[in-house]
Amino acid sequence: QVQLVESGGGLVQAGGSLRLSCVASGFTFSNYLMAWYRQAPGKEREWVASSHSGGNTYYADSAKGRFTISRDSAKNTVYLQMNSLKPEDTAVYYCRGYNSWGQGTQVTVSS
Repeated sequence: QVQLVESGGGLVQAGGSLRLSCVASGFTFSNYLMAWYRQAPGKEREWVASSHSGGNTYYADSAKGRFTISRDSAKNTVYLQMNSLKPEDTAVYYCRGYNSWGQGTQVTVSS
C-alpha cells in the first residue's frame, strides 16, 4: 500500500517560514522522483518543486530562491522548506511520488 502523508502546514504571516514534511511508505523511496504541488481553491494543481533520484532539484519560478526541496532517505521523508512566504503561496500543498498523492496540508499566509 503506497501512502504519502504530509504535515507541517499552518498559518503564518507574510515573510515567515514553514517546513512541510512528507513521509512515504509502500515503495522504494530513493528510486523515484518526489515532488511538491499546491492547489488553491478554484485553481488547478500546480507543480512547485521536484527532487530527482540523482540529487538534482528543480523549482517553479514562483518558488525559486525561496523554497528548498530535500530528502532524508533514512526517514523516507521529503521536505519543502518555505521561506519568505507570500499571501499568494496560500494553498493546500501535496506531496507526489510513485504516481501517488498525499492528502495535502494547508498553508495559509496572511498579510
